[in-house]
Amino acid sequence: MIALLRAAVPLFLAMVTGMFGSLVVTSVLGRYDTVALAAFAVMSAVLTPASATVQGALRGLGPFVAQHKDSPATAVPIVRDARWLAMAAGTVGALAVTCVPLLAHATGVPGEVVRELGALPYLVAVYLLVFASTGGASTILVALGHHRSVLWPTLTFGLLLSVLTVALVPPLGLTGVGIAWVVGGVAAAVVASLLLRRALGGPIGQARPRIGEIVKLARVSVPLAGTVLIKFGVLGVVTLAAGGTGARDTAAHAVLTMLTAFMMMASLAIGQVSVPEIARAADPAAARRANRSAALLALAATLAGAGLLLAFGSPLVTLFSDDPAVRERVLALLPLMTLAAVADAAQAVQGTGLTALKRSGASLGYFAIGYGLLVLAAVPVARTWGITGLWMAMAVANVLLVGLQGTGFHRHSAKVAG
Repeated sequence: MIALLRAAVPLFLAMVTGMFGSLVVTSVLGRYDTVALAAFAVMSAVLTPASATVQGALRGLGPFVAQHKDSPATAVPIVRDARWLAMAAGTVGALAVTCVPLLAHATGVPGEVVRELGALPYLVAVYLLVFASTGGASTILVALGHHRSVLWPTLTFGLLLSVLTVALVPPLGLTGVGIAWVVGGVAAAVVASLLLRRALGGPIGQARPRIGEIVKLARVSVPLAGTVLIKFGVLGVVTLAAGGTGARDTAAHAVLTMLTAFMMMASLAIGQVSVPEIARAADPAAARRANRSAALLALAATLAGAGLLLAFGSPLVTLFSDDPAVRERVLALLPLMTLAAVADAAQAVQGTGLTALKRSGASLGYFAIGYGLLVLAAVPVARTWGITGLWMAMAVANVLLVGLQGTGFHRHSAKVAG
């Protein structure tokens, strides 16, 4: 368990660094112009699920590469196949973000906000293609045991995004944010490629696509991307449902969602570093032991974060809102949010365990059940019980997923044979 924790720390720091860059962008735009900030929020509504879906697809490569940890050079053909799959996922994501102005106009976003977008959707599309060109380098590095290496590309991106945003937004507005995103993405891609080349012991090169092998990767990666898309899509519906409960409750929901994202980082990092251990397990007992260690560690980390929130919630919430009514609602709902986050952490680890077993399709089915029920309940629950009911519904959905994902992992791990 100690080894798992040590491996997860660099990945956790990488996630924090990535979120810090986004917070800097939001802060700078908020001080620059309200319309620009609104336009960025519209852009983020599509960019967040698009980039998360691309990242989800790339994480499906882990169990295939993990088998080659002791002889990294033999993983090169898989890395080449991964590049083809990554570029396909990146192209889909890039097309989605270029459609933001059309989607914004169709959904009634004010014209001045749509016009403010300018070149940002196209610059962000370039960033997604650059990110995809690395072929899931971070996932591959984790699978090969180079956990510390994953920090450097994200640190490079986060620092450049922050510095360039501060420098370019005053003269260029949202176009400056787009340029910062592209420059940071290119620099991070170069760092990731160099680290990957060193981990593999030589150049990767390129070859004609092996369709059959790419299909094998896609059978794990595409359902994983679908799972991420379902989650973000349903949470978007939940946010819209919260929007009908009043401005202060909506603001409180936004703060609670952000706090949940921070709490989930540790469990996501632990789940990802457990994938190679489960993928290389010689028998069902070893796979379940690795999964159990990851689950216990993720729960401990999440509960530690929850304890800090409950103990120091008041000063922390002040950082996000100066409205006493909003702070009061957030503090009142912290215990319920903690329950939902702890259950989410537990189900996330079970889901990554299924990915390690190359059974992400089963996880997709479980998400369709759990979050399908949540999306059906969101609007009527919000109308009847407000955001208190919404967070209770999310907690119930996550607890249901813990049962479904855990049972699924136990069943599929029985088929492990070294």
